[in-house]
Amino acid sequence: MKIGYRTIKTAVGTPLAIWIAELLQLDNSVSAGILTILCTQITRKKSFLAAWHRIAACLLAIVLSFLLFETIGFYPLSIGILLLLFIPITVSLRVSPGIVSSSVIILHLYSAGNITVDLVINELILIAVGIGIALLVNLYMPSLEATIRRKQIALERNFAKILKEIATYLKEGDQAWSGEEIAKTEKILKEANQLVGRDVENHVLRSEHPYYDYFEMRTNQFAILKRILPLVSRLPETSYSQCDRLAHFYFGLADSVHPGNTAVLFLEELESLRQSFDKDPLPKSREEFETRAHLFQLLYEMENYLKLKQAFKESDLQHRNRQIEQQ
Repeated sequence: MKIGYRTIKTAVGTPLAIWIAELLQLDNSVSAGILTILCTQITRKKSFLAAWHRIAACLLAIVLSFLLFETIGFYPLSIGILLLLFIPITVSLRVSPGIVSSSVIILHLYSAGNITVDLVINELILIAVGIGIALLVNLYMPSLEATIRRKQIALERNFAKILKEIATYLKEGDQAWSGEEIAKTEKILKEANQLVGRDVENHVLRSEHPYYDYFEMRTNQFAILKRILPLVSRLPETSYSQCDRLAHFYFGLADSVHPGNTAVLFLEELESLRQSFDKDPLPKSREEFETRAHLFQLLYEMENYLKLKQAFKESDLQHRNRQIEQQ
């Protein structure tokens, strides 16, 4: 059984919040722990957002409780009317995640039977302690850099495998490939994008991420690879010289799947390959014509594949230059 960082922080923060509330001799000190549990989130950004939702909702709850309980009285019906007003207002203000915690505050005020300044101060301090401890424990967020880097390595390994399988098919014809790398790659891309999103939210003042554009580029490239596979499968098993030349290109590309910029070199090679195809004798049969059409479509798809990498590297270079200028 694996215990996550959020679980550990919740287990540390909750008793700490209750202990501080008891030291301050606050009534309903357990509520501080409840607020800590609710505000300890998976990222810093979500934690700050949860804190804001609960602060705003709790302050609104205190104001409405005072107005209704002091006007109508401390009756169960008053709670029903209060909630009928309170919940729609929190939804319209977009602080509805704070409904549960603020409902606890409402019940505290109701059970007291009389809303005094000391009672309101007690509730405000409970809110401050509970939310404050949650924000404090959430200051530490483990770095996801190493995990994201491992996803990158696994992704590039799968890309290389897929390209080699395409090259082998072009060269040798039908073969026994399970295609498991396709499903694995989809899973890696999904997990990697989620990790990048979490890492962005852990840096509240930073909206950009060095891996965001990379995985977006790979996602678009993967879509192209999936379009290529049906084209390859429709090629006849009979070997053509164009297939051998294209297979050689794919083998070279498979050996060069890495974060570096080799797209320009392969685009030049691709153009040379296209020119050599143009110089070949015209197709003599329907099968040769269809094969040639599929091969040109493969060239077109690979050109788009490489241009995605080229655009990514150019964008990455511009971003690095801006960072240098700002230093």
